[in-house]
Amino acid sequence: MGNHHVLNNEGFDVSNSDSWLALSTNELPDGIALAHISLLELLQKQEKLDVLLPLSDLLDVEGKIAGGLVHEAFELMAQHSSRLGVWITSDTDTNQLVGITDFLLTQSLIVIHIPAFTDGRGFSFAQTLRQLGYQGEIRMAGQFGRDQIAYLLRAGADSFVLSEHDMQSISDISQAFNALASSYDGRTAADLPMFSAG
Repeated sequence: MGNHHVLNNEGFDVSNSDSWLALSTNELPDGIALAHISLLELLQKQEKLDVLLPLSDLLDVEGKIAGGLVHEAFELMAQHSSRLGVWITSDTDTNQLVGITDFLLTQSLIVIHIPAFTDGRGFSFAQTLRQLGYQGEIRMAGQFGRDQIAYLLRAGADSFVLSEHDMQSISDISQAFNALASSYDGRTAADLPMFSAG
């Protein structure tokens, strides 16, 4: 998975306490989690682990949660896991998220992979998840820029996976988390969602 770090919404490195493992697949993007595990390894473990699954593999052709064998495999993984989460790629349609709201609301962690700095879908995904009522952790991974972190926080992100290269200039990273720390009315950026529920 390369050398990556997980930073919380205040910019602190929480990698040592992060327990999430990404399920190994052919399409697993680099940096989804700090480590990965194969399905066979997961099923052979005595202890239950926190596992991230690819959302796209759980959907049928209509964008709904698949039934049949896929559903049975998901249930088996759930039995062998302490907590489950999913990762979303840029191939995901925002309308698909709306169509599987009940499923998403039960996930402990949702990782949004941003494939390119210029790809704004990560912002839309985070906003949509919060509008749907998702209360769990939203983690950003992939090719976002340090200057986008404060805006991703406002969109609903809670944590970030950064590469070793990005971590080399830690002062710049800490500045990124505080870039929008104040506003004209004195509230912090974390207190200012881009939308209100209701």
